[in-house]
Amino acid sequence: MPLAHTREITPAKRLDNLRYAIRDLAVTADGVVKQGHKVLFLNVGDPNIYDFVTPPHVVQAACKAMRDNKNGYAPSTAIPEALEAIRAEAARKGMTSVQDVFVTNGAGEAVDVCLTALLNEGDNVLTPCPDYPLYSAIICKTGAVLNTYYLNEDDGWQPDLNDMRRKINSRTRGIVLINPNNPTGAICTRRMLEQIAEIAREHNLLIIADEIYDKLILDGGEQISIASVAPDVPIVTLGGLSKNYLAPGWRIGWSIVSGDGAAVKPFVEGMHKLLRARLSANHPEQYAIKPALEGPQDHLVEVIRKLSARRDLTVSSCNATPHTSCVPPRGAFYAFPRIDIPEGDDVFVRELLLDKHILVVHGSGFGQRPGSKHFRIVFLPQEELLKKAYSEIRDFVAKRYS
Repeated sequence: MPLAHTREITPAKRLDNLRYAIRDLAVTADGVVKQGHKVLFLNVGDPNIYDFVTPPHVVQAACKAMRDNKNGYAPSTAIPEALEAIRAEAARKGMTSVQDVFVTNGAGEAVDVCLTALLNEGDNVLTPCPDYPLYSAIICKTGAVLNTYYLNEDDGWQPDLNDMRRKINSRTRGIVLINPNNPTGAICTRRMLEQIAEIAREHNLLIIADEIYDKLILDGGEQISIASVAPDVPIVTLGGLSKNYLAPGWRIGWSIVSGDGAAVKPFVEGMHKLLRARLSANHPEQYAIKPALEGPQDHLVEVIRKLSARRDLTVSSCNATPHTSCVPPRGAFYAFPRIDIPEGDDVFVRELLLDKHILVVHGSGFGQRPGSKHFRIVFLPQEELLKKAYSEIRDFVAKRYS
């Protein structure tokens, strides 16, 4: 009996504009590796593939939980001791109006839960440009509309408040603030946070404050949580173990909801529906949250020392490379150099990979102000690796664009 013709199974139309450049480029890199070349990956913010190690007392707590058979489902919001520790951390950060806390499978799931609970089809939420592409990917998935506000490179990548105000319309539901920022490494000033909070008040908007890098601050600077300067504004503050505590593979993130209790109650109930539907976040790793937040923080001293030296090397190398300039990052472990070249930054990144076997991410993969071209560097590798990479990039730029 002849087989019936099988009609092609096509994906949903809403995926047409979905992009995730950080991972998409890895497909091209795999082809280079198969040709026998060793690729230096400067595209993914995973500290554990270099000389960064999860603090031992944090590992021990998770291992003990597994040995104690804490391997079933957890409560949908999280185990009580983790929630208490996160609330205490919120208090230390100056948050005085916390209404709810829950733990997720990484901060990425927290973003998904917040945006899914918030957005109807056709709504929009303001996201920074450049942005971390997870936000635009989830917005695309919900059927909402991408609405970006610019970060000002000439002002240390601070948000452009005038552009933010211009972009608000009748379907705008919230503002995403990534602080410290990925991909630029910028940190918002207190005055900037106060002004963003005022915009949210004026237009009755939710703020989603992504603070996953809040302990990785360079130059002795300070990261201020926007929830601490605007206790009356509805805010969801995102954190987790992945970056500060060097455990990205554990997928442990959390959300802290603050603001007026009556105002946020319906939104919180919506998020809880989604949390119950997915049962729970990773269970044994939740027992590491309290030891991480309340135990020794010594590892941060060494982490910041390494990142500071690698940041300085990155900035000086970029500024010494023809056609390239870089605003110094003040937090996290990313730099976002600008390049003055006649072709697209996606072409630059692809040709750099094929010629020098170095993988960075093109700025257009994060969105960027029209007419500008950038690429993102992850400066986590050891200095000797970075020196070699930056020498190769300098050689590539000099030969290709001289």
